[in-house]
Amino acid sequence: MSAAAPELPGPLLAEVSRSFSLTLRVLPKAVRFQIGLAYLLARTSDTIADTTLIPPAQRVESLRQFRACILGTRTDAMDFAGLAAGQSTPSEKILLQRTPETLALLTALSPDDLKLVREVLDTITRGQELDLERFGNGDRLVALANAADLDAYTFAVAGCVGEFWTKMTLAHCFTALPCPASFVEDGVQFGKGLQLVNVLRDLPRDLRNGRCYLPLDELAQAGLQPEELLAHENWPRLRPVYNTWLAKAQAHLSAGARYTLAIPSGQYRLRLACAWPLLMGQETLALLHRANPLQPEPRLKISRAQVRGILWRTIWRLPFRNTWEKLFTQA
Repeated sequence: MSAAAPELPGPLLAEVSRSFSLTLRVLPKAVRFQIGLAYLLARTSDTIADTTLIPPAQRVESLRQFRACILGTRTDAMDFAGLAAGQSTPSEKILLQRTPETLALLTALSPDDLKLVREVLDTITRGQELDLERFGNGDRLVALANAADLDAYTFAVAGCVGEFWTKMTLAHCFTALPCPASFVEDGVQFGKGLQLVNVLRDLPRDLRNGRCYLPLDELAQAGLQPEELLAHENWPRLRPVYNTWLAKAQAHLSAGARYTLAIPSGQYRLRLACAWPLLMGQETLALLHRANPLQPEPRLKISRAQVRGILWRTIWRLPFRNTWEKLFTQA
C-alpha cells in the first residue's frame, strides 16, 4: 500500500457495523486500510443486493456494474444517488452516496493488495447475484437444494473473506513459517463458521423474507417442507437437521480456534481481531443450543454485556500463554 494512502471514513465504518469497527481499530496498521476498504465495498454491494427499491433483475445488473468498477473494467463513475435517496437507514444512504469516493480509494493499494481485494469482492458480489437469482424478491419461499449449496453460500459470503484476511496478513504481518500447513484452510473454515452461525440464528427472519438456507433434501428426509418452518411448533421435527448444522458450525469454529492460536504470539492485535468474532460466535451458538430457533421474537443475540466481557477477558489474558489458550479449549 502506498505510504500516502488516505484514511478510511472511520465514522461511516462505525455506523455500518459497530462490531466490525471494533475489529478494524485493533487490526495492525499494516493491514487496516486494505481490510477496511474491502469491507466498505462489500457493505456497499450488500446494500445494493438487499434494497427493495428496485426489482431483483435490476439489482443483479447494478451489482455487475459495481463489480466491473472494482475490477477496473469499467471506468465511468456509478451514480447511486437515486437509490441512496430511498434508503431508510442513514448509514446505508451515505454509503451509496460516497461510492465514487470509496472506489477511488482502490488506487491507494499496491498491485498485490489490489489483486487480493479484487478477488474477494469478485467472489462476494457473484455470490450476492446468485442469491438474487435464486430467491428473487422473496414473494415465495425457496430453499437451497443440498448441503453443497449451503457450503458454497457460506464460502461466498465469509469463507472467501477468511482466505483474503489470511493472505493479506501473511503478506504484511508475518510469514507462514510458524503456522501449520492448514493455516489458510482453517481461515476459510473460520469464515464459513461465522456465517453458518448467522444462518442458524437468522433462520426465522430469512424464512419470512422467502429464503430458506437449510437444505431442501435434508428437510424432506425429516418430513418437512420449508413452509412448515414458519410455525415454531415444528421445532421438534426440525431439531435433528438443525443440530447437524449446529455441529458443523462448531467444527468450523474449532478450526477458527486453531487458526487464532497459530497466529504468532507477538501479533497481539491480530490475535484479538480473530478472538473477538470467534468467541462471539461461540456465545451465539450456546444461545442457539438452548432456544427454539423457529421463534421469530425475540431475536437471538448476545448482549452488550457479553460482548464487553469478551473484550476484557481476552485483553487481560493476551500476554499469558496458558490463560490465553484456555479461552479456546471449548472452541
